[in-house]
Amino acid sequence: MILTLVLIAAGYVAGSMPWGYWLVRIFRREDIRTKGSGNIGATNVMRVYGWKLGLPAMVLDVMKGFVPVLVATQLVGYGSGVLVGVAAMFGHWRPLFLRFSKGGKTVATAGGAFLGLAPLVGLAGLGVWLVVFAATRYASVASMVTAVSLPLWAWLFGYPWPVIAFAGFAAVAVVFLHRANIQRLRHGEEHRFHLRRKRTPTASASL
Repeated sequence: MILTLVLIAAGYVAGSMPWGYWLVRIFRREDIRTKGSGNIGATNVMRVYGWKLGLPAMVLDVMKGFVPVLVATQLVGYGSGVLVGVAAMFGHWRPLFLRFSKGGKTVATAGGAFLGLAPLVGLAGLGVWLVVFAATRYASVASMVTAVSLPLWAWLFGYPWPVIAFAGFAAVAVVFLHRANIQRLRHGEEHRFHLRRKRTPTASASL
């Protein structure tokens, strides 16, 4: 019990590490909370600053869910891994290092948690995210569809009830934290990623 409590605390601290905020502060001397959607997550970092900062932010957000959950699952079991995963997600949402102010929407951290807790569920979720994102170019839609699919994958792959319950929790949490995105989607105002930069008229005319 004491070990699980220590692991939960470690999971929250790891989840609280606002890598998107820190990377932008270090390399651009700016506050990501004043840019784009104002979110500290990797999606907003990538949208504003591109892959050079967005990709490291995403990897680090995944790892802060993956590492503590993997350790807890290996040392104690699924129940401990689930509690640590919840703590890591809560840390990303309300980070200690930003004085509990608004953080990210927990998608990458939840994905990392499932890779550490139930790798087959995590990999299936990644596949769903990539397919939906490729089809829609909406990161928010891909994230919500993926989150909602997690309980199904956990059940299909035969994971125990704590993992299925965590999948259900993650699905509700991710959709809840995307309320503003849902409103923008309804009004046709949600940002869609473009993989290629559009050429400016001047550039086109000079070719």
